[in-house]
Amino acid sequence: MPTMAARSGAHSGAGRIILLLSLAIFIQALDRGNFSTAAPLIKDEFGFTNTQIGLLTSAFFFAYVPGHVLAGWLVEKFTAYRILTLGLTAWSLATFVTGLAGGFASLLVLRFLLGLGESTAFPASSKLIAQHVAPGRLASANAWTGVGLSAGNGAGIFAGGLIIAQYGWHLLFFVFGALSLLWLVPWLLTERPAPVNTAAAEAPDFAPGFTEMFSKREMWGAMCGHFCNNYSYFLVLSWLPLYLVKEQGFSLTAMAWLGGAVYLISSITGLLGARMLDGWIGRGANVNRVRKSGAIASLLIALVCMLACASGNTTLAVAGLLGYGLANGLGFFSIFSIAQTLAGPNAAGKWMGLQNGFGGLAGILSPIITGASIDATGDYRVAFLIAAASSLLGMFCWGVVIRKVEPVGWSKG
Repeated sequence: MPTMAARSGAHSGAGRIILLLSLAIFIQALDRGNFSTAAPLIKDEFGFTNTQIGLLTSAFFFAYVPGHVLAGWLVEKFTAYRILTLGLTAWSLATFVTGLAGGFASLLVLRFLLGLGESTAFPASSKLIAQHVAPGRLASANAWTGVGLSAGNGAGIFAGGLIIAQYGWHLLFFVFGALSLLWLVPWLLTERPAPVNTAAAEAPDFAPGFTEMFSKREMWGAMCGHFCNNYSYFLVLSWLPLYLVKEQGFSLTAMAWLGGAVYLISSITGLLGARMLDGWIGRGANVNRVRKSGAIASLLIALVCMLACASGNTTLAVAGLLGYGLANGLGFFSIFSIAQTLAGPNAAGKWMGLQNGFGGLAGILSPIITGASIDATGDYRVAFLIAAASSLLGMFCWGVVIRKVEPVGWSKG
């Protein structure tokens, strides 16, 4: 039996890993969102249409989505630590070089390479969380990576907005790309703790195949549910700067402050909500009911907020965007906790490769559909109504298609 000192050391080691994973997700969000923040200036400099902006935004996901399947397999074969190291290095360099882009073609290629590198982040982080965090603490651990995601989005739009307002968009990519590489220093120097989950420790090499995963109803419910969560998320992430500047008439500085507030709300909601839900489970509440309630509540809030944005009223739209921060914060840790519970520690990397990869399809469709609908109708109302419908479908996926949030039974053969 491990001594108290050994358990304390393992807990401390896992804590450092979670902190660095949160920072890696922060960097991922920062680098991914740079293009959206700079989109108003890039659009004007090159004379792009809304449809072209949508295509450039989606180019990231042309690599990001299939890259998840590859990353999930690589994480199980070569360890999550190594794959995340390679992935972060690749996407940081792609970010830096974007500052040198001279037109549509070069931006398209660099967005593709960025997506390929960033596809490693969530399969690797989910695998490590499932290995090193007790089941009753999954929401809290995932909330910290959610904070990294929201803080990265917020910092990207806030700091990025201020940088481009003062110095132009090229410097934004140079600065963020160079700073991202600094993460490798503490990551490579941090000791790797042993897994705390018994299943992972006893059968470290076992993971079910993709064919078996696709045979599970829960896998399809989680993939479709994740897609529905992501549709509104990628609409806001991709189009918020342009929406506020071009549609609502905000200055770049005002856009930066409001956009930052959306993601600050998301971060706070994620931490407080995760602690509350984990607390309920710790006091004996039904795990299935708690995990599903978090996912469904987030989509219900998103539904109301997207309808507010579709109203066309500036006050309601701003309130809807700020309210969406609540939905995003609550949804992130909920859907990742559900995935890690269903998959178990040995399958979490592959499972999240499929689930988040399928969810990433929203990153392809949402920006393109949004851009096309704006060009066709002249405003954003139809785009927000589509996002509201997606939230409604997602509630069905998490609540009905997934019958019960509990570990899926895997064959050993």
